[in-house]
Amino acid sequence: MAPVVVGMILLAVSSRITASAQPTGANVEVTIDNFSFGPQTANVPVGTTVTWINRDDIPHTVVSTDGVFKSKVRDTDEKFSYTFDKAGTYPYYCSVHPKVTGKIIVQ
Repeated sequence: MAPVVVGMILLAVSSRITASAQPTGANVEVTIDNFSFGPQTANVPVGTTVTWINRDDIPHTVVSTDGVFKSKVRDTDEKFSYTFDKAGTYPYYCSVHPKVTGKIIVQ
């Protein structure tokens, strides 16, 4: 009987450790390169942090069309992150190059 009790205790402790070690939200990376966002559309769950990384040789921004988020100008290899806490569709663009567009769909 003692081995069964010890096994149950170890199982309970191990599942608590596993549950607390899991991340609370996902991370998604969008690159800015050759005057485009990649991927242009990203589908993510609520709670996801999206990080944009400028891989282009010229500066870019990441600006939500509805004012939800706005980065400063990002030079090569600089990053901007935003965590999406609400479901919805979030179109965005580069304010330096307005034809460079993308979209985050949060479900």
